[in-house]
Amino acid sequence: MCTGKCAKFIGFSLFPLCVISIISNVIQLFPGFELDPISKPGEQITPEVLFLGGVIGGGILVLIPAIHIQATGREGCCNNRCGMFLSILFAAIGVAGSLYGFAVAILGMVRGPTCEFLNTAVNRTEWGRPFYTDLEKFSNKSYLFNSEDWDTCENPKDVVLFNIVLFSIVLSTTGISLILCTVQVVNGLFGCLCGTCGKKE
Repeated sequence: MCTGKCAKFIGFSLFPLCVISIISNVIQLFPGFELDPISKPGEQITPEVLFLGGVIGGGILVLIPAIHIQATGREGCCNNRCGMFLSILFAAIGVAGSLYGFAVAILGMVRGPTCEFLNTAVNRTEWGRPFYTDLEKFSNKSYLFNSEDWDTCENPKDVVLFNIVLFSIVLSTTGISLILCTVQVVNGLFGCLCGTCGKKE
């Protein structure tokens, strides 16, 4: 496969990943598919959701490179070195965006959702993050591996599963985008330095 066709394939592959990432992040703004939390985003929505890792990182910062990368390869093997050089720069932006979305998704999963739970210390329910854990303290005792602890969150309903599934989707899409954009950096480098292949008469 020549560098132009490879770029075209990568560009097309990034489009659905961007859309899925954006949709997943937007859905997270309505934890448990409830509308009430959106009225108090600072109190009832998980902070990492508001970082918009799926919208900005895995969405916009990957979508813009995807458009250019796909355009670079639209003529198949006949694209030029200048276009391949620019695709390296755009792919680097995609790598940065993917890394951002990936990191935010990991933090969101490790630290757990914001929910209403019974605080036994004061014997009353309150909004907070009952599973909050720093990355350096992450272990197999985390709520992620102990589903029996998920009932700790009383409201919104099933918010823990909701949080895990959607952050996992963002994590997966940004991870795949990261790999594809990295491949395009290498592909663009070959196309720029070695020249793009062409059909021999």
